Amino acid sequence: MKKSIFIFIYSLLPALIFAQKINFDMASFTAPKGWKKTGTENALQYTKSDDAKGIYCMITLYKSIPGTADSKENFDMAWNTLVKEMVTVSAAPDMQPAASENGWDVQSGFAPFESDGSKGIVLLVTSSGGGKMVNIIVLTNADQYQQAVTDFLESISLKKQIAQEPAKTNVVIKPVTNTPSNAPAKTTGYGYTTTNFDDGWTSTVQEDWVEVSKSNIRVLLHYPKEGTIFPADPDPLVRTVWNILVAPHLSNLRNFRTAYISNYDRPYLGMGYASLNSTGKDVFVVLFRQGQSGWVEIIAPDKNSFVNQFKFDPEQIKWDSESSLLNPLLQLPNYNKFAIAASDFTGSWSSDFTGIQQLYNVYTGDYAGMNMNQSNQTFQFSAGNKYNWSILVVNGMVGNVKYANVKSAGKFSILNNWQMHFTDIEGKPKKYHAFFSCIKGARLLKMLDADYPGSGIYMVYGKK
Repeated sequence: MKKSIFIFIYSLLPALIFAQKINFDMASFTAPKGWKKTGTENALQYTKSDDAKGIYCMITLYKSIPGTADSKENFDMAWNTLVKEMVTVSAAPDMQPAASENGWDVQSGFAPFESDGSKGIVLLVTSSGGGKMVNIIVLTNADQYQQAVTDFLESISLKKQIAQEPAKTNVVIKPVTNTPSNAPAKTTGYGYTTTNFDDGWTSTVQEDWVEVSKSNIRVLLHYPKEGTIFPADPDPLVRTVWNILVAPHLSNLRNFRTAYISNYDRPYLGMGYASLNSTGKDVFVVLFRQGQSGWVEIIAPDKNSFVNQFKFDPEQIKWDSESSLLNPLLQLPNYNKFAIAASDFTGSWSSDFTGIQQLYNVYTGDYAGMNMNQSNQTFQFSAGNKYNWSILVVNGMVGNVKYANVKSAGKFSILNNWQMHFTDIEGKPKKYHAFFSCIKGARLLKMLDADYPGSGIYMVYGKK
């Protein structure tokens, strides 16, 4: 597919306010003829595909939501909460010149994507005005649909906006009276369920989180849970997740507020004063997530204790605050780390990796093919510290892909709590740094070649 597939869009953005046929929320437009239409209260979607050729295009028009006065900030938020939750993008968006008309400021950008094995280009167009924003996402893997997309975007008309303060989203924070788990580490069948770190933090495995404590601070590293990651404005997202993860062990919530910082990897924060159901004591609670950190809940006896530990006041965080302030919170997920024991490994553990590069001619912009790298490693552990290891590697340009399959077997040993040794991996002994991280009901084995630790990137294995 040619990179030029979307270049045409940016020349027409100033004319984004045009004809009208169908009305949806703040938009009027002409629907692409012959395309399948689906919709909900919050979005309309038009799709066209050719199964024989394996090509498709999908246009999604979203209902307006509250936005800031900064159009680029709105675009970044939509990219992180809509595009990145929908597909896996391989690069930051290629931004195009902004446009303004009829009270709307338009920001747009595109990038290569991957989703369930499908590769293509994703385009996001974000129109901001009057404290609102309207988002359009186009996903396609072919340039045959260029004219239809052009006609659709040219037809869109948005209601004229007058600048105003962003509307407040009304999401209720609900009180719940369940009691949290504050028990000893959960029995899991693994050798280690507690880790005492040199810096004074202690981690224990619990049913729904890893609990990390130091002095009078408790941190809950929540396991992934359905309904806690979805495309939304920061405020309703944090409020919804608070109700799911935090509210069940709190009551009498006071002075609740949300905050975020506007950058490429947007951090989300929620905070308030409440009482613990288990003890009745008043506490100051902060809920946090950034990138792949997962949701982190910090429970302090008061705000001063939080500030003393993490060196910033969360109630002073604004959209333009320095993101480095939150670095101490970003370190907390690293405490989801537990030692290994020889008895932990019986069974089959595997790790899959896939990397795709879409290549384009730097001079012409023409599509130059796709380079693929894929591997699957498996350890089969059995009695007597025996193992069988195999790796399947696929790499090369599509159409000229090469395959390699290597196997070995031997015995493994645990050198210490954080290292293991194999007698034969690819024809020679191998030592790995290794540890477990927890998810609900299971563990992930993370391994790093001790002879080549420079990358710091651990391979992640799951037990079948």
